[in-house]
Amino acid sequence: MTGHAHGILLLSASAGAGHVRAAQALERAFAEAGARNVLHVNALEHTTKLFRRLHEQAYLDAVSHAPAMLGWLYDHLDRPWKWQRRRLALTRLNTRPFVELLERHQPDWAVCTHFLPAEIVSWLKARHRLTARLAVVVTDLDVHAMWLARHVDRYFVALDETREHLARLGVPEDRITVSGIPIDPIFGEKKDRALARVKHGLLADRPTILVSAGGFGVGPVDRLVRALLDLRHRTQVVVVRGKSAALRRRVERIVAAAPAEKAGAITVIGYTTEMDELMSAADLIVGKAGGLTTMEALAKGVVPVIVNPIPGQEERNADHLLEEGAAIRCNNLPVLAWKIDRLLDEPDRLARMRVNVRRLARPGAARDIATALLGRS
Repeated sequence: MTGHAHGILLLSASAGAGHVRAAQALERAFAEAGARNVLHVNALEHTTKLFRRLHEQAYLDAVSHAPAMLGWLYDHLDRPWKWQRRRLALTRLNTRPFVELLERHQPDWAVCTHFLPAEIVSWLKARHRLTARLAVVVTDLDVHAMWLARHVDRYFVALDETREHLARLGVPEDRITVSGIPIDPIFGEKKDRALARVKHGLLADRPTILVSAGGFGVGPVDRLVRALLDLRHRTQVVVVRGKSAALRRRVERIVAAAPAEKAGAITVIGYTTEMDELMSAADLIVGKAGGLTTMEALAKGVVPVIVNPIPGQEERNADHLLEEGAAIRCNNLPVLAWKIDRLLDEPDRLARMRVNVRRLARPGAARDIATALLGRS
């Protein structure tokens, strides 16, 4: 890669799927822009096994079993620059193969969709062991202190408020771009809602609720599906359960035991590569508030119904969406159906929320970031 114009390393980390998906969207955008020598690297694949497990599995375990502790830790570490030196010392001990990869490639741009590779690139730049320019692409609506690094050339963020936050922390304003979070361009394609419903075996004229079940775990999905059986409005519900066979069996048993008129309105599907089409068919999406899924829904004009967001970044994402009038939130599953029915009772309110959703959407974020870094904006 050394010596080629616009040699680009896209650096993600598989601590949750969103960071990798953002890098994949950027990889596609750079390719469509004609960039050469673009390589996507999952930084955690070049670290010690224990360190990788800590980032990949420990986070998921905390989400499932200790979300309150996760929220406390998120807030405790959100102190600009305070913990950076200690965190960097730990990271350096466990990322020697990744450091060697960076020094071997010497890219023109290192584009990071996770803070871990960003802090390593920044450290190498400070020691003149890397000459790459560093771009940080924040994959949540908010920005946590862990995204801060001393030698960042460009920040790409989701919201004007996030830009203001970074500027108040001393980041030069000309280095901050409000781009949105990079998502697959397919979510920006306009598709007829009625046709999308018919294609997937749904009624063309019935309000449609999409449930993204992957982030909940088996027990909460049980309760969520039971709660949706109480909907008063004649709706149709599509539950995307992911790859979990146990989750499929549990949900199908619940649906089978429901009254016929209720059971017939619920469709359960497994892992799908057609999430964009299912979002095209939907009016509402019930799920968590992860940055990538949220931005995909906004790009499709779907109003999020946020259920029990994970303390930390998801809760802050939810705060931004609620403040912008682009989502509703349910903290107690027994009232989920009531909250959705209330929204469907007020079509003018739902229409206003759709306007707000469209205002926040940035389906071309990946393309805009690629264009900016290639010097064509």
